[in-house]
Amino acid sequence: MEPSSSNTGFIQQPPILKNQFYDDVSLRRAVKLFIPPNVLERVEPEIAELGDQVLSQEIFDWITDAEKNLPYLRGSGRDAFGKPKSELVVTEGWRKLQEFGLRKGFVAINYDSDFSEYTRLVQFTRCHLWEGSCANTLCPAAMQDGAARLLQRHLTNPDSSISPTERQVLQNAYDHLISRDPAKAWTSGQWMTERTGGSDVSRTETVAIHSPLTTAAPLTIEGIPLGPWSISGFKWFSSATDSNMTILLAKTHPSKPVSAFFAPMRRHNPSLVSPTGQKGGTELNGITISRLKNKFGTQSLPTAELELKGMRGWLIGEEGKGIQEISTILNITRVHTTVSSMGYLGRGIAIAKSFALVREAGASKGKRLPLSAHPLHMRTLANLTVNYHSMMLLTFYTLYILGLDERSPSNRTPAAISTLSPPFHLVAPLLRVLSSLHKSYVCENTVPALYACMEALGGVGYLVNSESEHLNVARIFRDACVGAIWEGTTDVLAGDTVRALKHPVSGGKSVEAVDWVVKTVLGGVGKEEMRAAKEGIERKWEGLKDRIGREAQGELLPEAREVTFGVAKVLMGVLFLVDVEVNAGEVGEEMCRRYLVKRGFLNGERFGGKGGLELDQRIVYGKFRGLDLGAKL
Repeated sequence: MEPSSSNTGFIQQPPILKNQFYDDVSLRRAVKLFIPPNVLERVEPEIAELGDQVLSQEIFDWITDAEKNLPYLRGSGRDAFGKPKSELVVTEGWRKLQEFGLRKGFVAINYDSDFSEYTRLVQFTRCHLWEGSCANTLCPAAMQDGAARLLQRHLTNPDSSISPTERQVLQNAYDHLISRDPAKAWTSGQWMTERTGGSDVSRTETVAIHSPLTTAAPLTIEGIPLGPWSISGFKWFSSATDSNMTILLAKTHPSKPVSAFFAPMRRHNPSLVSPTGQKGGTELNGITISRLKNKFGTQSLPTAELELKGMRGWLIGEEGKGIQEISTILNITRVHTTVSSMGYLGRGIAIAKSFALVREAGASKGKRLPLSAHPLHMRTLANLTVNYHSMMLLTFYTLYILGLDERSPSNRTPAAISTLSPPFHLVAPLLRVLSSLHKSYVCENTVPALYACMEALGGVGYLVNSESEHLNVARIFRDACVGAIWEGTTDVLAGDTVRALKHPVSGGKSVEAVDWVVKTVLGGVGKEEMRAAKEGIERKWEGLKDRIGREAQGELLPEAREVTFGVAKVLMGVLFLVDVEVNAGEVGEEMCRRYLVKRGFLNGERFGGKGGLELDQRIVYGKFRGLDLGAKL
């Protein structure tokens, strides 16, 4: 016997991560179901290349730098003589990751490319791969995307009454938001939260006063005039403190609801003096960074408390209609948050299954086997994969409906996806339900799933493996916990889903839209062996629909999670059956069966699949023992 030392004895072989665009079987199934072949042929080479790039050592080095060297205020917010000076400093790693994201066009692709109603699906397939490596830079990108969509709506609205000067201002901002040039591109803030409440903005204490400046007043950068509104208040959370602009809420009158405003982050000041005595420069636009937040996760992301004093901005839309305006951004940022949670979980599963291939553990009679050959471990990972795939289907369907709402449908919709395409008059009502439901369910349920990924690595999973950043599932878990909190907590969004279903004007259409998915889509699933599953899903939906119609909104709200999650499970059941029909095969059928049994739609009887270790391995890996399911989906 030889004793081990720090450098001798057994040392674990490190896992190797593979390109998730091919290695993630759930992602491949969803891509095939929702993106038609003619579009996929155009985008697949670039997305596949991206799948390799996001796993490069250079990217992981930038992540480590962004996590080790956190953002800070130079001089703790004051200069050498004690004068307040809000100067945010971010790490080189953060800047490099953000520049990479801008060059790759994770936001721009939705505005400078046209894949008809599939554009959002293409965009977020790319984001899904980037989430686990972006070190939270997709957070400001999400608000950049939402702001671009809001400004686009106003600039393209033929009934818009904005002035020529305002159009110039908004067009300039929009052009920056959709740029792929890091030297030109802007990110955006979205300032809603105040100390009086999180998602409840009814008690907003930020005030906007209409007081146009004289022509001799200072300008923003690029010669763009400052806005006619002076905005003052205190914003409790700003998760894009290094952004170039913001959309924020403020009150213009005590009797009016909040209004929405656009404001640049910086403005020109001719009286500033540089260290060398040169006059003129830029400063924050009436903003003081009070302090940076110290958070459990997303630590590389600069989040701050901001005091506004005379911030100059432009009114967006009508006074008192701020909630309607900001909802455009929220619909986008909530989708980004869900995709972020799914991207984190996808990376967590990738790490767990790569670890299982190289890590051995004791088996019966003194044998040692890789975890990928242990029946219990593989059953755990397989069931985790089934849960992941159900949420993947719900997320991709939401993205598809968002795409239908934003763009005119193409004339060549494949038969598979046309099954899931509601009539035009039901697209918006269905999106109204999905926009809250998908985030409420997915962001809540990815957190325990990611914990399972961390547990699958044993003690190594609990370590913050910055020295092996590609295995750092602890960092991913920590960052993913915020998904169920920001952009509306699980309770807030579950309550919003109930309000959408019970709205006195539009609620009936929303219920009708969900009913269409259950009845019409299920009716198009033709396999006879699925009859019991279809009947189980319909029974569950009929019970929910009866309850929604019978009980008052006040009665439903205490049970909003149960109702919302129930509708989510019904929709995922429908989507699973469609997935099985399009992506035929034993693996998909067994995944579907396990989902339906666990959710109570089936009584445990089998349809398709034989169970056992080999099938679990194929569910997790797609490619195992010579089988290449992932590439052939």
